[in-house]
Amino acid sequence: MLKITAYVDRVSVCPGETLQLMVHCEYPRYSVETVRLVHGDSCPAAPALKILPTDGVRRELPGRPQRILAGSFGLVERLPAWPPGRSLAFQAFICPTTPLKGRQAIISRCDPRTGDGLTLGIDAGGHTLLELSAAGSVHGVASRVPLLAGQWYFVAGSCDAASGQLSVFQIPLAPIPTIADQDVQHRQCPPASAPGLGADVPLVFAATWRGQDAGRPCASDHFNGKIDRPRVVDAALDLAALRALQGDTWSAAQKARLLGAWDFSIGMETARFHDGSGAGLDGRFVNMPTRAVTGHNFSGEVHCWREQPAQWSAVHFHDDDLHDAGWQVDLAYQVPKDLRSGIYAFQLSAQGEEQFVVFVVKPAPGASRAKLLYLFPLATYMAYANEHFGTNDGLVELHLNRALVIHPHQVFLNEHREYGHSLYDRHSDGSGVHYSSRLRPMLNLRPKLESNHGARPSNLWQFNADTHITDWIEHLGLDYDVVTDEDLHREGGALLSHYQVLMTATHPEYCSAAMWQAVFDFTRGGGRLMYMGGNGFYWRIAFNDSVPGIIETRRAEGGSRAWEPPTGEYYHAFTGEYGGMWRRQGRRSPNHLVGVGFAAQGFDESSPYRRSQASRDDPRVAFAFAGIDDEILGDFGLIGGGAAGMEVDRHDAALGSPPHALVLASSGPHTEAHVLVVEDMLFNFMGTTGNLCPAVRSDIVFFESGKGGAVFSVGSIAYAGALSHNRYANNISRLTENVLRRFLDARPFPG
Repeated sequence: MLKITAYVDRVSVCPGETLQLMVHCEYPRYSVETVRLVHGDSCPAAPALKILPTDGVRRELPGRPQRILAGSFGLVERLPAWPPGRSLAFQAFICPTTPLKGRQAIISRCDPRTGDGLTLGIDAGGHTLLELSAAGSVHGVASRVPLLAGQWYFVAGSCDAASGQLSVFQIPLAPIPTIADQDVQHRQCPPASAPGLGADVPLVFAATWRGQDAGRPCASDHFNGKIDRPRVVDAALDLAALRALQGDTWSAAQKARLLGAWDFSIGMETARFHDGSGAGLDGRFVNMPTRAVTGHNFSGEVHCWREQPAQWSAVHFHDDDLHDAGWQVDLAYQVPKDLRSGIYAFQLSAQGEEQFVVFVVKPAPGASRAKLLYLFPLATYMAYANEHFGTNDGLVELHLNRALVIHPHQVFLNEHREYGHSLYDRHSDGSGVHYSSRLRPMLNLRPKLESNHGARPSNLWQFNADTHITDWIEHLGLDYDVVTDEDLHREGGALLSHYQVLMTATHPEYCSAAMWQAVFDFTRGGGRLMYMGGNGFYWRIAFNDSVPGIIETRRAEGGSRAWEPPTGEYYHAFTGEYGGMWRRQGRRSPNHLVGVGFAAQGFDESSPYRRSQASRDDPRVAFAFAGIDDEILGDFGLIGGGAAGMEVDRHDAALGSPPHALVLASSGPHTEAHVLVVEDMLFNFMGTTGNLCPAVRSDIVFFESGKGGAVFSVGSIAYAGALSHNRYANNISRLTENVLRRFLDARPFPG
């Protein structure tokens, strides 16, 4: 079991800037040092590990445990005090997703120091509950019938201080024949028994306030599901009067009764929410619940929330949401001003256990630059961060075509769901995970880590497979800089303007609009791009401009996906952009950008390439094959035993591959575990596996991109695993080196 976990406040940092390290350690002490990461594949068949010491930190620090407080909720902190004996009512539209999971709060204001408070929620049996606690006494009333999962209800609770009557209302919005889930219940309690609550006690949506924990807001009784248009009323009201407050406009008399009326459709891209009552009781969300979700009044006629935001005024809360772990800082590291750009890590160790926290040192503004830029695919690492493939997916062994091996970090993550999810997981209520954050330990972003997805002998996927590229560049002795794609998103074309060649990692799958446009403009403006992977530029993502460290994806309208969003939830909350595959975003498919697009995936064995006739006849690519006479390329490699595999991309003019692009080599045949992507099939049909279907292949492609620029694409995740074969003396390495050295040559390409 892991006893050391850690993260940094940002993954990309300039020389001279300070990086903060947060550590959970159950040992009395641990050591920490900074290292440079060049090659992280610990497989005996791979070149030696290259985890190199630096002149940075070498210290021993005291260990301490740090908690993660998962679960999202809304917090209204600037609320007037409520005197004792006051009549009050809470109301909201709700769509519960796990009504039987245990006690859940919908709207609450509770003082954890005294136990006094008022809660509209759900009891352990799934019934709508109004509960009042004051001076050690607890009074409550609940519906007699439980709520149904996935159904919309109007729920309310009213406390009449004069008579002592508590009332609870549970009204389904779309009653189902033969199911009687509507109920109204009343109960008497002593008059004037409503508690007094101080101004320092917040109002909370989707949870119960438990005070502060190391400076972080703490809550319990988390609600799973959607909440829409919550209201707090300064009166005890009957059902008709409560329902009259459901809308967004009120008479003067009605407005005078409202203590707060919240509209979650305003400020959709932020972590704030708006009070429309005029009382100014705006609030903030903790742990980023999902916004831009359909509300109780969604008609289905409009599908973009920007057009009629009133139909998207709900928020989907989850008891396992996590944005910022909020740990206390253990080490503030000032990056040396002379530290070269590259990939680094804090290496933590204690009593035989080690952990790595990876970060990138990018060039400082105004510093001299290399000609070659390696793009660290942080967005994709975030998308896969803390994935639960091995313990969540019942079909994973069919997917991999082999028996599953569960690694220690996966066991830990299965037992510690509070560490958050990847964008491939589902929340505890079964809904897809839309957001992923880097402000938490990302336990699968580290060297010397095997993966379920990786194929023999290295069994690598993502970061360690990508170090096959940085290891190869350093073997060639070439100078290069490193930035993250989050940097690229923020800085765009201005960042790329410093470089002649841009090189990707093996699987740059997740891409924002700003990233896509910057790379496209770079290639069309004379830059050279080496796309060194497969299934790249596939899913559109959104970064949040007001909330740091988080990305969003909406897996709309097809694609190879672990879940799909509900109807009406295809547009990103952060930006309002349409989500899903870039293939469905007009002339912005991967094929338009790099000449190839995702064709198939399979995770057992990789295949070689066979050269095309064009690679021999066309003088445009003679430079690429200098010194290569082989017909077969890449019948070797650390990822599946070949250069073409895992996920592969195909040239397809119908999907936007430039008509002048040259296919230099194509792979195959592949195994029956390599299957055609679902977006290429309008109907399921036989013959779509790699041993039968010619569309299941990887194409190596070259084309000129204008103004002296060019693009070289390998179309395979496994490709980089072949670079080091035979001590780097092989046809894949030679081909790639030929291309890279020509791309570094300032002579323009024709066209």
